[in-house]
Amino acid sequence: MRKLIARADVLVQNFRPGTMERLGLGEPTLRTDNPRLIYVSISGVGESGPYAGKRVYDPIIQGLSGFADVQADPKTRRPRMIRTIVADKTTAIFAAQAVTAALFARERTGEGQHIRLAMLDTMIAYLWPEAMTQYTVVGREATTADPTARPELIFETADGYITVGTISDSEWRGFCAASQRPDLAEDSRFSTPGGRAVNATERILLMAEIIKEHPTADWLQRLDTNDVPSAPVLRRGAVIANEQVVARELIAEFDHPDIGRVRQPRPAARFDRTPATIQGPAPRIGEHSAVILAELGLEAPEIKRLAAEKIVRLVET
Repeated sequence: MRKLIARADVLVQNFRPGTMERLGLGEPTLRTDNPRLIYVSISGVGESGPYAGKRVYDPIIQGLSGFADVQADPKTRRPRMIRTIVADKTTAIFAAQAVTAALFARERTGEGQHIRLAMLDTMIAYLWPEAMTQYTVVGREATTADPTARPELIFETADGYITVGTISDSEWRGFCAASQRPDLAEDSRFSTPGGRAVNATERILLMAEIIKEHPTADWLQRLDTNDVPSAPVLRRGAVIANEQVVARELIAEFDHPDIGRVRQPRPAARFDRTPATIQGPAPRIGEHSAVILAELGLEAPEIKRLAAEKIVRLVET
């Protein structure tokens, strides 16, 4: 492990705090082997505080960060979880951005550094701009309305669901034209961005009543004609065949050696000079062990011994 790390650019670990030190692989130790190493420690709630030793999974962070409260049922106020591992994935994205920044800094200074990133820290930062604004001004917490208390922006049509945005004045006027309700454009409650924000609940409930009157395709055509942000709310099974998804070729198909024909989303970031592609299925655990160990100078008998002693895992390709 020390040989491998001595040649590495980045080490990422997400054991509970203290584990890497007990293994003899703490950051100060490895820094002596590789001063240019970017050492990334990802934890659930950080390396200090009363929760530091907790075993943490995504739902724990959704609960602690306020994320579950943001999703609370509007009537009962019962907190609800997002049904994907949103805290895990968001922390991974924050980590990737931090690594690229550290690599850039290393190009200027020649030195690596230790990045500490906690899921709890990430999700509080993630939520703050639109879900925690009422707590921004100290001493005036009660004077700002909870931005998550209004109804969600999913509207039932005569035959499905759509989402509609009416933030700017032109968008609100466009909605009024699309719904053939010009009187609403002059309504003092909704005629300004501030008024629409203050009266958001009343506005959204009124929109919901109007949108129920016509089918989805009709609404989308009307809203597009008036340049109002809108889209169908797709069931997961409909995403793959959606015209925009198909036009952008967002979903790729390839043959998996064990499963057969499979689908995967293409890499979201599109590089014009170094394009990213799906290179096949993810490697099985241990599939590349022999190649990597050989690069470190280990001979075949030594690699087999490490595998026999269960120090490394080998998978025959």
